[in-house]
Amino acid sequence: MRRVRKRPYGSFLVLLLAALYFLVPVAASLWFTVDDPGKGITFGAYARGLRDEGMATSLGLSIRLGLATVALGLLLMVPTMVVVTLRLPRLRRVVEVLCMVPLIMPPVALVAGVSTVLSWEQDLADTPLWATFQALHNKSFPLVLVLVYTVMSLPFLYRSLDGGLRGTDLKTLVEASRSLGASRLGTLCRVVVPNLRPAIVSGAVLSLAMVLGEYTVASVLGFEPFSVWMVHVGDYEAQLSVAAAMLSLLITWGLLLLLTNLAGGRTRNRNRTGNRRKTTV
Repeated sequence: MRRVRKRPYGSFLVLLLAALYFLVPVAASLWFTVDDPGKGITFGAYARGLRDEGMATSLGLSIRLGLATVALGLLLMVPTMVVVTLRLPRLRRVVEVLCMVPLIMPPVALVAGVSTVLSWEQDLADTPLWATFQALHNKSFPLVLVLVYTVMSLPFLYRSLDGGLRGTDLKTLVEASRSLGASRLGTLCRVVVPNLRPAIVSGAVLSLAMVLGEYTVASVLGFEPFSVWMVHVGDYEAQLSVAAAMLSLLITWGLLLLLTNLAGGRTRNRNRTGNRRKTTV
């Protein structure tokens, strides 16, 4: 007797509700940017945004801050996680708790402490540390934001790397590489990192998205990346602010897709090479 397969109407309903939840605000924002009661459909807001020098400057600053944050976070977390996994497994829980602290700490509390430290600048004017403080809050590229964003991205990097390490036989890979004469740095760069590439890309994507949308820390410290610029523009030209938000959404999706495809493309190439070798054998 042929068994009648039930159609997953419940799953379709959940997907429909999720699609409406995400797409309706985006569609409403898009309509707001192109609808002009006197002229009809127009893309004037987007044209003004692309010509605005403040938009290009703030967007470039946000992208540079995001890339610097991702680079610093990976340089800090990848070696740390590898050492903890191989040499210090008892400290895994301690590292996890420390990395999760930014999730329970409000950004306002974090930036209040940073502001207090930056206020020491005048007291250290006669010391070599004064130049360090100047570099930290340089308006063209504030390093202090990179440091704060790196701390805020630790939960995303830890969860991604921890999942990748749990799915990899890291000890066997490292021992095999070392037995073949590779140095520790060579093993990390040529063996560990390629095997952790999906986890690294996942953490990088989440960190980059966090930096591009962060507002509180940059606003309180007096800097103007893209998110702060959008809020300032919204005070006197709402349509341009929403148009900038739509453009930033497209740019963010483009960057995330680029990173994901870079990692996925290399993984697909490696799988194809492995399948060819199996076929040849």
